[in-house]
Amino acid sequence: MKLDVLVFASHPDDAELGCGGTIASLTSAGKKVGIIDLTKGEMGTRGTEQTRAEEVKKASEILSISYRKNLDLGDSLLPNTRENQLKIIEQVRATQPHICLVGAPFDRHPDHPKGTNLVLDALFYAGLKKLPTTDDNEDEQSTWRPSHILHYMQDRPMEPDFIYDISEHWETKRKAMLAYTTQFNVSDPGDEPSTYISTENYFNQLEGRARYLGHLAGFTFGEAFKYYLSPAPLKNFNSFFNTSPTR
Repeated sequence: MKLDVLVFASHPDDAELGCGGTIASLTSAGKKVGIIDLTKGEMGTRGTEQTRAEEVKKASEILSISYRKNLDLGDSLLPNTRENQLKIIEQVRATQPHICLVGAPFDRHPDHPKGTNLVLDALFYAGLKKLPTTDDNEDEQSTWRPSHILHYMQDRPMEPDFIYDISEHWETKRKAMLAYTTQFNVSDPGDEPSTYISTENYFNQLEGRARYLGHLAGFTFGEAFKYYLSPAPLKNFNSFFNTSPTR
């Protein structure tokens, strides 16, 4: 399946938290979006692999994505090995995305930058002709590199290159995040302990951040992105002519 956008996440729910509104905006506009989860989040304090898988399925349906796969590279491990790079390279070459969204270059959770660095290496190596991979039919895959790579913000703030307007898609993002019932906005933790991310306060700050980012750009809700390694290349000013943010 050829995708317009491929999102990489160290854990299930990272994509929904970091760029769920953008994903919802893209799919509503007819773009084909996929998500690659690097791990199953099996080391998380709350939930099980089974409940996490069920939550992923529900969130994916809410966001209307075209493709999702879990590479099971080991939560709290994520070693940057050739074996793991090849698993990512195979996905990139199979889906041939024009844009890749990757996690933050630094963050509170060690898995986030580890996953990001692993993916960035794999995205570069995916363009090497002398590094062969095969598809499910054992046919050799063509090389591929995305035209654009963007970091999405995670727990720690970063200085964005731009803020994307998700005002019309905040409610979809909210529903996708709430699909992870074991992880977020848990009013009664039950038999499992409360965690940094499970409290109502944490969920409320997610909305607060989206409102603040939107405020900075003149929108109601926004998500922040940083262009990888270089300034974002613009060929025309259409984005500026097509938007009139409140100033």
